[in-house]
Amino acid sequence: MRALLVLVGIAALVLLAALALGFVRLDQTQTAQLPRLEGGQAPKFEADVGSVAVGTENKTVEVPRVQVRKPGEAPAN
Repeated sequence: MRALLVLVGIAALVLLAALALGFVRLDQTQTAQLPRLEGGQAPKFEADVGSVAVGTENKTVEVPRVQVRKPGEAPAN
């Protein structure tokens, strides 16, 4: 039970962080109405979420050359 509450708390913190940083924007498009004798209306929301574009590119990277010498060996030139 405690683990479930921790997971719900973490999910709430992630949602709040996403809202605060602008990754998620929620706009209410329709207000709620309480049911009188019958019916009623639930609120409607539009969610505008951010997107992340990920791509790849090929690059040539110079890697340093490492030489290992045993103690007492002369350096190789």
